Amino acid sequence: MSPTRSVLAAALTGVLGASALVALTLSGGAASAAVQTFTPVADTHVAGDAAGSNFGTAGTLGIDNSPVKRTFLKFTVSGVTGTVGSVKLRVHTDDSAGAVSNNGGTFKAMTDTAWSETGVTYDDQPAINGATLGSLGSVARNTWYEVDVTSLVTGNGTYSIGVTSSSGDGADYDSREAGALAPQLVVTTATTPPPGGDPVLVGAGDISNSGSGDTATAALLDNIPGTVFTAGDNVYDNGTASEFTTYYNPTWGRHKARTRPSPGNHDYNTSGATGYYGYFGAAAGDPSKGYYSYDIGSNWHVVALNSNCGSISGGCGAGGAQEQWLRADLAANARPCTIAYWHHPRWTSGANHAPSTAVGPLVQALYDNNADVIVTGHNHQYERFAPMNPSGASDPARGIREFVAGMGGASHYAFGTIQPNSQARNSDTYGVLKLTLHSGSYDWQFVPEAGKTYADSGTTSCH
Repeated sequence: MSPTRSVLAAALTGVLGASALVALTLSGGAASAAVQTFTPVADTHVAGDAAGSNFGTAGTLGIDNSPVKRTFLKFTVSGVTGTVGSVKLRVHTDDSAGAVSNNGGTFKAMTDTAWSETGVTYDDQPAINGATLGSLGSVARNTWYEVDVTSLVTGNGTYSIGVTSSSGDGADYDSREAGALAPQLVVTTATTPPPGGDPVLVGAGDISNSGSGDTATAALLDNIPGTVFTAGDNVYDNGTASEFTTYYNPTWGRHKARTRPSPGNHDYNTSGATGYYGYFGAAAGDPSKGYYSYDIGSNWHVVALNSNCGSISGGCGAGGAQEQWLRADLAANARPCTIAYWHHPRWTSGANHAPSTAVGPLVQALYDNNADVIVTGHNHQYERFAPMNPSGASDPARGIREFVAGMGGASHYAFGTIQPNSQARNSDTYGVLKLTLHSGSYDWQFVPEAGKTYADSGTTSCH
């Protein structure tokens, strides 16, 4: 992304634009990224036509050149460890006519960090006297934009940023009073697992909408290093480019660079899931397929499948393209432990969606090749099953354990008839399931969102 100008990845690339999560720690020890997000400790703007007025409690931040308006942002960065790799300032245009502009402003560093949000006026304003950090061109209403400010933020401390415009066509951004639409400072640092530690795979299904669940689980992701996966229904309700920009990108989107997704039925409410494939790009695999595999650590093979069987050639049936690809992929895999994830659960006790028999051939292929774990979503809840064979019978020796991890941020669903071999369930907590995958075993631990106490943990050996 350009150091002088960068909008949200979706808008920049031109392709478009919490939730429960499952964290899987896999063997290896490579360095990974930690992401922390800060909101302003102060923000305001000044206006030349209201020289003595203070706008510290206003819901918007204005920039303009006729009359002159300038915006001021102040962030306090704390708790950052490791080397700062990148820092992005995210701002959201207000949903008003004033948000539309041919000039989104010039962002500059400021040496003054002592100014008061409620004390600044046009007649008494801090100097915008530092280096130019970046600029934005045309901006639209109700959209997130991003500026690279890595040159300013080097670690813990307090930082001020001023925003001006040379255009009489002004723009308005949401202030910290706007809550979820407040400006964000996203700090990414390089971290290394402790000696002997295992890399991490983190994910969930049923993630982002206009609620706050995905915000809670994205905050958990901020403190879990590793690779992120998703188990479908990344955004609601229709998987549009706009929904990815508005809902997913400000929360889980800050971890996009380390995400390996899978699609859900809501993603396919947009024909061909073009919003989903456009947002994630090559990380989502071939758009005509949506399934792919990769390795993590020295002992784990990971398979991302597409359970939207009616939306891809060959579907999920035995002998179809996906099932044949899966068998060939597993046969070629030399790693002793395997995990697969997709959206529709083969087994579930959820009241809203019944168990999916359509994915049965995929489960059979995994079982035939000694896979260990399946993670799904679709029902908005958490459920853990005992290891089972493809018929759903208990199989401690060769069975696959399935987790339904649909607590990704969308409103919770209730349970119905409890299915055989269901061992743990929760339907009122967003959170994370952390699976630590050792060389020959895995531990699981459900970690709840802030303020909740539900937990589930244990360990199982690989086959």
